[in-house]
Amino acid sequence: MRVSGRGLSMPASPIRRLIPYANKAKERGISVYHLNIGDPDVPTPKVILKAIKGFKQKVLSYGPSEGLKELRKAISDYFGDYGIDVEPENVFITTGGSEAIFFVFSAICDPGDEVIIPEPFYTNYNGFANMAGVKIKPLTLSVENGFHLPPKDDIKHLITDKTRAILICSPNNPTGTVYSREEIQSIIDLALEYDLWVLSDEVYREFVFDGRKHTSVLEFREAAERTVVMDSISKRFSCCGARIGFIVTRNRELWSTLLKFGQARLCPPTIEQMGAIAGFKHWKEFMPGIIDEYRLRRDVVFEELENIEGAFTLKPEGAFYTVVKLPVDDAEEFIKWMLTEFNINGKTTMLAPASGFYSTAGTGLDEARIAYVLNQDKLRDAMNILREGLKVYAGNKG
Repeated sequence: MRVSGRGLSMPASPIRRLIPYANKAKERGISVYHLNIGDPDVPTPKVILKAIKGFKQKVLSYGPSEGLKELRKAISDYFGDYGIDVEPENVFITTGGSEAIFFVFSAICDPGDEVIIPEPFYTNYNGFANMAGVKIKPLTLSVENGFHLPPKDDIKHLITDKTRAILICSPNNPTGTVYSREEIQSIIDLALEYDLWVLSDEVYREFVFDGRKHTSVLEFREAAERTVVMDSISKRFSCCGARIGFIVTRNRELWSTLLKFGQARLCPPTIEQMGAIAGFKHWKEFMPGIIDEYRLRRDVVFEELENIEGAFTLKPEGAFYTVVKLPVDDAEEFIKWMLTEFNINGKTTMLAPASGFYSTAGTGLDEARIAYVLNQDKLRDAMNILREGLKVYAGNKG
């Protein structure tokens, strides 16, 4: 028996594929600092857990395929707090941000169509594109300028008659880059000129530092019919296991198409939607403290990276990640070595190889993504172990 070509070509996650090495390290009694995955240790706000625990219906029945009306209204109000006009009818609830991305790819593209995405990008875009039969056209960015976008004239050469959309993520996973309003305006201009969709992954909307302001594609009214936001409560509310995401679109035909996909999978999780409702109603009460904590963690990681000889990254502007160029020939081999051969006092550090966040072969081999999702003391210890490991690793450059 054989599996499908789609299954065989499905990429393994660079975030998770080295987990067996970490598990074996733990079996040997080694404690592993997981900086490879964006799974925060920040406590889920109590108001959200209280709402989930307070579910009192006697039957946990199917909910609406588009999500609970109260949650769609809460999200509409949430955008209103940012001065962005979003109606509940513009909101579609999904089973996590992952389903949001897959649904949107499937709704706007036919097999063989293309989506332009700046790389490095969230690695699972590769997987969702593969599942939907979509081809990613990468726009390769550089750590030297903080992974910011080039002028729009430098993007035009990627547009073909197969191009259906440009997908951006700001604040960015994996780079921590926050695109300026001018950068996003250039993408909007291209979309208007070439009749494209603009897809925006805004999962990390609140996580912007040092006085910066997040710009949503929903703010550009001239492109109201072609802008689509894909979002999730996972990182915002520290609810990765709840699997509640959402799509925002003012395009009624697209929304109706999404509804057909939603009906096929029946409905998103009901109880977790109750928690999401509470989160969006009370987000102003707890988000400032969460943002401050991540800013402090960012500062710790960047300070420690500056003390690592041969390492280079610019200070992350948002989210809770950074991609760092390391003084090694192959970051993935170095990460494996850290898990199999190196520890300090029974502890080691695990990163994610950044090559898996690129779709251009051979790119990012000497780069790694760091997710600063642990508390500050653990981060300092983890970064110290990383620094000492690099000092003795045999695969260093030069």
